[in-house]
Amino acid sequence: MKTVEKNLQTAKTTTSAGHRERLRERFLNGGLEGFHDYEVVELLLSLNTPRKDCKQSAKALLKRFKSFQGVLEAGHKQLCEIPGVGPLNSLGIRLIKAVADRYLEHKIVSTDVVSNSADLLEYLNLTLGHRNKEVFCAVFLDARNCVLTSKILFEGTLTTSSVYPREVIISALQHNAAAVIFAHNHPSGNVEPSQSDIDITRKLFFALKYIGIILHEHMIIGKQGNYSFAAQGLISQFNKDFQTQNE
Repeated sequence: MKTVEKNLQTAKTTTSAGHRERLRERFLNGGLEGFHDYEVVELLLSLNTPRKDCKQSAKALLKRFKSFQGVLEAGHKQLCEIPGVGPLNSLGIRLIKAVADRYLEHKIVSTDVVSNSADLLEYLNLTLGHRNKEVFCAVFLDARNCVLTSKILFEGTLTTSSVYPREVIISALQHNAAAVIFAHNHPSGNVEPSQSDIDITRKLFFALKYIGIILHEHMIIGKQGNYSFAAQGLISQFNKDFQTQNE
């Protein structure tokens, strides 16, 4: 009986190893094209789980955290609650997310994101899009509209009492910024701006304008899309209001 069980276990291990190897070959030959999300997670898990089938753990992760992005955004403790994951796999998943963030941040530095915003939007979607609480980010630009750096300035629900123009101005001056782009996320997924969002942006526009710093954009990032203050004409309206007030 023990021999039969041993043979079955060996066959199962061999099958898992073969499946894992096929996944790796697919990736090496064609990248992630054609991969299901659970297969991507499975491939990640297999790096720290050499002899065990990871498919069920991968599917359990996606079921628990609702999406591939949700898995990457999950906390260490939450990941370890899934059977078959453990500390090493949690480290690997969180490291992949951190590396992706760093890569995209470096990709936008020194590039003109006003005339070519695709890389910036990709960075903001990955960095902010799937957070469970609101964060407010500033992307500081030089006189050529090239990115100097980005920084998360505030966390928590945004209100006029939680976002301080003084701190924004200090940070912009510390980075020698000539212009800035703001972004914050809506965990609910609804990217329509609240009245507080509009009031805060107008307040910041005026504060920056008085010291000669341009506010180009404020993006609201959601899980299914985004909202552009500039595209909707709000930045232009703030500029008209500023000119009228200072005539």
